[in-house]
Amino acid sequence: MLFILCLVMVAETNVVDHQSLPASEVPFFVKGSKIEDMDETLSIKSPVFGQVHVTESDSAELSSSQMDVKSLEEVPEQCIESAILQFSPSIRSGSFADIGPRRNMEDEHIRIDNLSSHLGSVFKFPNPSAFYGVFDGHGGPEAAAYIRKHALRFFFEEINFPRTCEVDDVFSEGVENSLRKSFLLADLALADDCTVNSSSGTTALTALIFGRLLMVANAGDCRAVLCRKGEAIDMSEDHRPTYPSEQRRVEELGGFIADGYLNGVLSVSRALGDWDMKFPKGSSSPLIAEPEFRQMVLTEDDEFLIIGCDGIWDVMTSQNAVSLVRRGFQWHDDPEQCAKDLVMEALRRNSFDNLTVIVICFSSPENREQPAPQQRRFKGCSLSPEALCSLRSLLELNANQ
Repeated sequence: MLFILCLVMVAETNVVDHQSLPASEVPFFVKGSKIEDMDETLSIKSPVFGQVHVTESDSAELSSSQMDVKSLEEVPEQCIESAILQFSPSIRSGSFADIGPRRNMEDEHIRIDNLSSHLGSVFKFPNPSAFYGVFDGHGGPEAAAYIRKHALRFFFEEINFPRTCEVDDVFSEGVENSLRKSFLLADLALADDCTVNSSSGTTALTALIFGRLLMVANAGDCRAVLCRKGEAIDMSEDHRPTYPSEQRRVEELGGFIADGYLNGVLSVSRALGDWDMKFPKGSSSPLIAEPEFRQMVLTEDDEFLIIGCDGIWDVMTSQNAVSLVRRGFQWHDDPEQCAKDLVMEALRRNSFDNLTVIVICFSSPENREQPAPQQRRFKGCSLSPEALCSLRSLLELNANQ
């Protein structure tokens, strides 16, 4: 009798499955052990925080990606501010590069997870401090290789780079000014070095992290994309000649666009080198090395940053890349493997260029939340009308006995 009652209950019960959620809805967690960078990764110390300057465009994206309105209303302002100030990004990264279908590899990249330790005690930076760059060469590998080799000298040693342990408006402005000088200094150095062909050039995208300040500087069509709670936020704009703002600038300086190419030759409107296309030093050219900047104040909602050359973005949207990397972190929590997965997916989608990706994770393994234990999956069964009728008759017979 008890068995029959249980059978009836199972037959009338809906299927309950709490095993998993769709990948797009699963919270992002970070786990794993310390990553040993093959080049420059070192230990990270706890940061010192200050106020950070954010541009109007950054403020707009911050507001569009913040916590839900309900939580902001219910939590006192002092508590929110305290929680934000307590957040400390813990930096670890991975990279992967592939020649793709091209004959030559013209990409270069650099990743330093602890800039303070790498540069030595002479430089004082807020903690954590990190530096990343992707340089996508064209017209030969010379320009990109030259910038990669001399990157630290151009970006930190030969300019008056701010040296302080505090992040504030003055520091943020100083970093931006220094980066601008670095790009122009590197561009001029390419013109003077006889080992670099005048027709060789490179795009350049750099990302600096100081405390909770993320600053991206870009000249060219590499792209940086921030993942905030699964949402892709572009931290750079691709400088292509066909973009209205770039096309207007090019034409005002005497250049022209033909079939989407600057002066019918180059697919980007900003780059280092390419001195056979630029006017003499001191003159304004349609092709410039001036970078554009984006800043962001990192919060605990920020999961990782992707930096990639245009071979990735030719076949993927920013959200495609973020979703793929996010799923990778959920599976294996390895930024190196995430970078490789992204490159392999771009190749599967028939990217025709060299491919280089850096993935920078902001969450420490120690702070990783454990996912809720999976609930047991119950399977229901269905009975035919004839079986239900027989079961009902049997129950009535037993009840009358």
